[in-house]
Amino acid sequence: MTSTTTLPQETEDDLPPRRSQSRIVFARLLSKPAAVFGMVIVVMLVACALVPDLIAPHDPYAQSLIRRLKPPSFLDRGVEGYWLGTDHLGRDTLSRIVHGARTTLLVSLFAVIVSAVAGIWAGLAAGFFGGRTDAVILRLIDMQLAFPVVLLVIAIVAVVGPSLTNLIILMGLSAWPRFARIVRGSVLSVRGLEYIEAARSIGAGKLRIMLRHILPNILSAIIVYASFELARMILLEATLSFLGLGVQPPTPTWGGMINDGKNYLSISWAVSLFPGVAIALIILAFNLLGDELRDALDPQLSHD
Repeated sequence: MTSTTTLPQETEDDLPPRRSQSRIVFARLLSKPAAVFGMVIVVMLVACALVPDLIAPHDPYAQSLIRRLKPPSFLDRGVEGYWLGTDHLGRDTLSRIVHGARTTLLVSLFAVIVSAVAGIWAGLAAGFFGGRTDAVILRLIDMQLAFPVVLLVIAIVAVVGPSLTNLIILMGLSAWPRFARIVRGSVLSVRGLEYIEAARSIGAGKLRIMLRHILPNILSAIIVYASFELARMILLEATLSFLGLGVQPPTPTWGGMINDGKNYLSISWAVSLFPGVAIALIILAFNLLGDELRDALDPQLSHD
């Protein structure tokens, strides 16, 4: 007689634990030095925006004409405790940069949210319905992209006024065509796949298909593009503040600080330099983080 050996069956407890997608993406990001650098800078920005009073060494609004236009404390004639020097009114440059982070992040983040909401709905409609709907939305996109964004926002802000709410709405609406194009292209690539046809076959409505089946599967592309768009919004906000059309004084803004120091570059270069360095670092951080996030969400795009 032949005996048969019964192999032990693997139970669910014997299987290795599954790692969530978010943990996998985060682990991939931590393995990239550029992504770590970007995350560190972004965390510093968020910390400055959330608790500026705990980080800033001085009151950003306190004026002292005796200490006006002082260089950083590590240089000759620098005042101890004023690490990055003072501006033309004797206010601490470092404290104003820290407090300016809140304005920069608030305006840029909400502007990206406004543009993302408008662009996602327009892109979903254009890619899913096609035909006349797609043609109309594409013409609207082409019409807006025909105008230089900065000049368009400057013209409208000059008419409606430079309030914080107006600034966020106008900056957000200036960027929706880019989100719409990204979303439309992603929808066109997935709308004919099997799971979409299966959802149609069981009677799922169009809105349910767009929100429950298409949108989650193109979310990674939206997240990656939003990180790049956030960097662009930071630069746009700084440009408007530099021109006097952004958040109004005495609220500290990085673009406004550069504008304040432009008339004193020959005698106090630090007033404009350090806010400019802050803008450059934040934009670099978001661009690096966006690149690495794209690779982490889709390893097939990795450059390694």
